[in-house]
Amino acid sequence: ASAQSAPAGAHQLPELGYALDALEPHIDAKTMEIHHGKHHAAYVTNLNKALADRPDLQKLSVEDLLKDLSKVPEGIRTAVRNHGGGHYNHTLFWKTLKRDNRMEHPEGSLADAFGELFENKEQAVEEFTKKALAVFGSGWLWFSVDSGKKLKLESSPNQDNPLMNGRQPLFGIDLWEHAYYLRYQNRRADYVKAFGQVVNWEFIQQRWEKLTA
Repeated sequence: ASAQSAPAGAHQLPELGYALDALEPHIDAKTMEIHHGKHHAAYVTNLNKALADRPDLQKLSVEDLLKDLSKVPEGIRTAVRNHGGGHYNHTLFWKTLKRDNRMEHPEGSLADAFGELFENKEQAVEEFTKKALAVFGSGWLWFSVDSGKKLKLESSPNQDNPLMNGRQPLFGIDLWEHAYYLRYQNRRADYVKAFGQVVNWEFIQQRWEKLTA
């Protein structure tokens, strides 16, 4: 988001882009309502608060802020990292979710990139699930693209993301309990399996092609 004159601040809560119940039964409407309308909205509000006295930083996109946190003053750096990270991560997350996908798996060079990481789809699902369950507390599991345009599977704590380590996030799964607790309670493995049913491969394919062009 770029700087705007809106009193709410430079950054705005993006539209979800689909109905709250669009991902049922895999991700329930009540979770989506709270996750987008409360949690994501709070990250945007708190990011704007942190940047309120810094019009120079308000002009930067959230991606540019997170790519180089050293340019953010120490007094607000943690707030920008946490709330800017939350805003960026969720904005990408909503786009990577879709039910009834026309594309059921990666194709072309993205399929090749997955092939370099995993022997087959079964191993990919097994490794993704294992790493998602190994994230302690709150965090994310990402497929990211490094400077050599190679695919990488990595986790991050809290609202951190690969941008902070010089890589581009391709897509990730939100492993905070607020992402799944209403339906799945402590059964994170069931949520990870459900996530696999609503991955928007069409969007991810397009994103991969942009990031590796």
